[in-house]
Amino acid sequence: MGTQATILVIDDDHEIRNMLKMALSAEGLNVIVAEDAVAGLRAAYQYHPNVILLDIMMPNVDGYEACRRLREMTDVPIIFVTAKGSIEDIVQGFSLGADDYIVKPFNISELKCRLLGSLRRPGEKGHAKPEVLFPAPAVMLDCGRHELVIEDRTLYLTPKEFEILRLLIRHMGKVLSADTILAQVWGPERVGEPDLVKQYIYRLRQKLEQDPNAPRYIHTVWGGGYYFEADNSLW
Repeated sequence: MGTQATILVIDDDHEIRNMLKMALSAEGLNVIVAEDAVAGLRAAYQYHPNVILLDIMMPNVDGYEACRRLREMTDVPIIFVTAKGSIEDIVQGFSLGADDYIVKPFNISELKCRLLGSLRRPGEKGHAKPEVLFPAPAVMLDCGRHELVIEDRTLYLTPKEFEILRLLIRHMGKVLSADTILAQVWGPERVGEPDLVKQYIYRLRQKLEQDPNAPRYIHTVWGGGYYFEADNSLW
């Protein structure tokens, strides 16, 4: 399969975790396990898995909430592996952004088949080299990893944060209205919700800027929109 893929298994059942780790490792996959949702979210941030297998019934934070939080962090395939098999459960799982749904008890061969299929799907889009943007000295946006490097800091961006920042950088120096950003990042059906863009601009500034109240990179034109440009006068 080329580069070894990483699979994250989030399940509070010790036997299930061990069984999946053994079975998937035998396929040449790198398997990371987490015993609950909180540990799983940490592992997803740390290891950037290629696919996530996620249980639903777990203590404290359940799999539904974990899926919602994971979708803010990554767009890799998420497969629910759970004993909750009603139509309502399955619909809810897909509505939260899951890519597949497998009900326990499951056939390990079927799980492997569906997992390997989810690994192949991203490759169908082509094999273009991930884009790297250099919008300012000592600033690099790695579009393959969704990482922004500013001098000695490496910042991981959620999918929507990344899309907004990439859009601003590609139109560097040009003011983009909130509706333009909404249409490009969320789709035309979200046009007219400027507070959504404002929230994400706030989050980006908290990550990027040394002083979010005096931004050096992401600027606001009141009544106009937002633009990206390195302000050297703020050094």
